[in-house]
Amino acid sequence: MRVLITGSNGFVGIRTVRAAQQRGWQVVGLGRAAAPSCDVDHYVRHDLTHPLPPDAVPGEVDAVVHAAALASPFAPPRDFVRANVHGTRHVTAWASARGRVPLVHVSSSSVLYRDADQLDLTEHSPVTPDAEQLNAYARSKAVAERVVADYAGPWSVLRPRAVIGEGDTVLLPRILRLADRGLLPVLEPRGGPRVRVDLTDVGTVAEYLVRAVDRGVTGTYNITNAEPVELYPFALDLLARIGLRPRLRRIPPTLVRALAGCGEHVSAHLLGHREPPLTRFGVSVLSRSKTFDVTRALRDLGEPAVPLATSVDRLVADWTRQRALARG
Repeated sequence: MRVLITGSNGFVGIRTVRAAQQRGWQVVGLGRAAAPSCDVDHYVRHDLTHPLPPDAVPGEVDAVVHAAALASPFAPPRDFVRANVHGTRHVTAWASARGRVPLVHVSSSSVLYRDADQLDLTEHSPVTPDAEQLNAYARSKAVAERVVADYAGPWSVLRPRAVIGEGDTVLLPRILRLADRGLLPVLEPRGGPRVRVDLTDVGTVAEYLVRAVDRGVTGTYNITNAEPVELYPFALDLLARIGLRPRLRRIPPTLVRALAGCGEHVSAHLLGHREPPLTRFGVSVLSRSKTFDVTRALRDLGEPAVPLATSVDRLVADWTRQRALARG
């Protein structure tokens, strides 16, 4: 098996390269950097905001894992379109030109999000209309899914939820930065339901991607670790294990959402889309329950490769090491 992995230098891409190599596959990595971040059999330097020539990847390719994306809670909308929509279109065009190579596309569970509690979402749950998506990232991933659905070759779409692990820069590190300041805002209603969420270890995502290639599955799959947790007790336990015990302050989500909206407006119009301290998407993540029915993934792709407890142990070790290095 010879597989092309786009975004091979990224958080998910590096783990997917390793998972493929553990099966003895040859891996062609593709990324924008001048050199690969991990060992691959062949590396193609290319920016997927531009078309990928059919001969850009030498030799036969048996499958493509499209993991390249701009994944950020805040950036200029046009950047998400170029990276996530145009990039996906260029990958499907290349795969079509090379004989309709099977394609596994990394999407996001955020295509289903609304600013509300959502429990046991399935693959049949409606994708949020573009105009109602919570942010430009989610909107671009929803459009990219439609691009994949129009691809004439075999395809599958995997929607990981809240990917965590060593190297994560998006989800838990933001909570860590807040706790480092000594205060953690709690955006749960007093006396109301706990915020309950699904998480996914990056190793689980990588293993599911290579299983999707190996088993030739088609269609859409929700991907989680199938172990929902209560967000704030989970986060507080994780922080305590690295020696952080921040004060908790319960704040009405509506107030924080309004402040985040003001921050986004200022950033977009005056600060060149620099990410504000908190976004409306971030407020929704911290205040709304999101769980997923992964029956289809468990049936077709098997159990998660990395238990959540193992993921947490690795995170604690990684964060402890980083903090020790920072202190010198």
